[in-house]
Amino acid sequence: QVQLVESGGGLVQAGDSLRLSCASSGRTSSTYAMGWFRQAPGKEREFVAASTSSTYYADSVKGRFTISRDNAKNTVYLQMNSLKPEDTAVYYCACAINWDMRTVRFRSRYDYWGRGTQVTVSS
Repeated sequence: QVQLVESGGGLVQAGDSLRLSCASSGRTSSTYAMGWFRQAPGKEREFVAASTSSTYYADSVKGRFTISRDNAKNTVYLQMNSLKPEDTAVYYCACAINWDMRTVRFRSRYDYWGRGTQVTVSS
């Protein structure tokens, strides 16, 4: 079992920055893929970014968001810059035990999920 707890969400204005954190505990491993997904009201949960030995980004956030991980602290981060109102969503951290580069963007690949943290970007 892996437990994931997100933090760092909040209400910001367009153009501002936020850094989300996801602390993991339990049966963690640096070999697991760690991902961030988001879900806006009325929409499906979508991939944002993932970290393995490489990093992966959705086109909508590439160049603005950066995922990083500190394996010693069992924490993964999502630095979000130049935020836009369309970035408003609940952001979820997730962990995939078995993954490959073709499926790391797939929600169904992830085994464990946090409860999410709300990010609201006002215009």
